[in-house]
Amino acid sequence: MGVLTRKVVQLLVVLLIVTFFSFLLLSLMPGDPVEVMVPYGSEEQRAEIRGDLGLDDPMPVRYVTWLGGFLRGDFGKYYTVSSDRPVSERLGDALPVSLQLMLYAQVLALVVAVPLGIFSAYRAGSRFDKVANTTAFGLLAIPSFAIALLMAYYVGVKLRLLPVGGYRELGDGAVEHFRRMLMPAVSLAVGQIAVYMRLLRSDMIATLQEDYISMAVSKGVSPRRVLWRHALRPSSLTLLTVAALNVGSLIGGAVVIEVIFQLPGMGMAIYEAILSRQYVAVQSFVAVIGVSYVVLNFLVDVLYGVVDPRIRDARALA
Repeated sequence: MGVLTRKVVQLLVVLLIVTFFSFLLLSLMPGDPVEVMVPYGSEEQRAEIRGDLGLDDPMPVRYVTWLGGFLRGDFGKYYTVSSDRPVSERLGDALPVSLQLMLYAQVLALVVAVPLGIFSAYRAGSRFDKVANTTAFGLLAIPSFAIALLMAYYVGVKLRLLPVGGYRELGDGAVEHFRRMLMPAVSLAVGQIAVYMRLLRSDMIATLQEDYISMAVSKGVSPRRVLWRHALRPSSLTLLTVAALNVGSLIGGAVVIEVIFQLPGMGMAIYEAILSRQYVAVQSFVAVIGVSYVVLNFLVDVLYGVVDPRIRDARALA
């Protein structure tokens, strides 16, 4: 069995585990979940919802049925006394907003952290390096929601430089869209900048001591070319790994950030679903996030061989 085939099999097993535990959210609720979701519904409505969810079927049957619907894009419904709106509608509205927020935060973090990390490694022990590391330690101690509240108050309320809340689609005006997304993205990116900078700095210091770097310097290659062409690529593996793994923390931070800035993303959708006790929606949202997280890390693992051929060769010999 090839390396890629083995990894695909492992991916499928992990995805089954993730979806199964997401499915258990509804089954582990104490009491009758239908009475929790629709506390004021009639007995006829509750019986209809119970039949729709298959709560009278054995758990394995319910899981297979739910998984089949999930794979087809049927994520369940919002069950209320007056309506049963599909969860997929809310998911379709929320997912692009969260993806935009996380993309902006990651791009901002990398754009700031990579040059800082490279220069800190190149000038290791200098005053700039010490100030940058001290600042990074300080930023790591500040949670993203605290940064969001500070920015919302000072930048949004006191100075009135940016809108405090609300969302504008990119197609309805790029300038206003980025003005409304800037503070949420910065709030999420600040902590990531500190992590990425320190990781890249450490790896770059080790890489700059390699023999092939010394050979490039002895041949008269410019320091900029040595840093960006020869040292950055092999030093980016840890950064790539952590950037992918931090998607989980970005999602967790986005729940609070989206509530603070009133962005209609996945975080806000989960928050609203929990408040309204729509556990079918919560179950589907958690499953989508879990599957996305696992698939993204699988893709990053596959890309390791592209970034560093030494890993690909080692896997081929394994």
